[in-house]
Amino acid sequence: MIRTLVMLGFWAALLPVAALIGFPWTLLVGNVNFLYRMTMWGAWTGVRLAGIRVKTVGLDKIDPARTYIFMSNHVSNIDPPILMPLIPRRMSIMVKKELFRVPVLAKLMRFGSLVPVDRGNRESGISAVRAAAEVIRQGLNMTIYVEGHRSFDGKLLPFKKGPFYLAEECDVPIVPVTIVGSHYVMPKRRFAIKPGTVTVIFHPPIEPKDFGSRDCLMAKVRKAIDGGLPAEMQEAEPTTTQDTKVHQGRASV
Repeated sequence: MIRTLVMLGFWAALLPVAALIGFPWTLLVGNVNFLYRMTMWGAWTGVRLAGIRVKTVGLDKIDPARTYIFMSNHVSNIDPPILMPLIPRRMSIMVKKELFRVPVLAKLMRFGSLVPVDRGNRESGISAVRAAAEVIRQGLNMTIYVEGHRSFDGKLLPFKKGPFYLAEECDVPIVPVTIVGSHYVMPKRRFAIKPGTVTVIFHPPIEPKDFGSRDCLMAKVRKAIDGGLPAEMQEAEPTTTQDTKVHQGRASV
């Protein structure tokens, strides 16, 4: 509990600095870069103060000059402040549309090109995909928790289809990302943080020319993310037709 309070206390102390310096500067110059860097530094520092060590795998294979859609699993509230500062260059995310009702915050989020979405409304979801496509065309990376919700046990939930429509629409590479260990340091529905190591695996990008059909693309991303999970959390390999026939033949003997 103390570690969580230390992290939240640091973020609370940073907020007045952002309010007094970052917010006015952003509104004055119409550029969110300074506030963005301040936010990412604060997120990363808070995580480290909480006793969480972060190990990255494959990040050196990501070209910072290119634009990507990062698709990640999601098991803990601590995932965003761990993953987001690792993304090369500025990035955008989809946020609950309710936050855009707060006047000053809404203006800042629009400066930051964040995308409002109502997960319970299909039409809103389509609009969010279109808005995200415009953001990506501006050269910003997009980070999406492709399951849409946090997993209770660390195993993958069904994927949302919207991110794959987005990838096809924008014709940019997808980087599957596996976050391992955040379920241990801060499980879902637990406030306390335990010290530990979180590993963030950046899998090789899937290029647009290799997408195939939407279902095929979804399967490729799922296989990559699932392959980075601990063995006990991975999905069982589907039984092939030939294996089924052999099994049935043995059973009939």
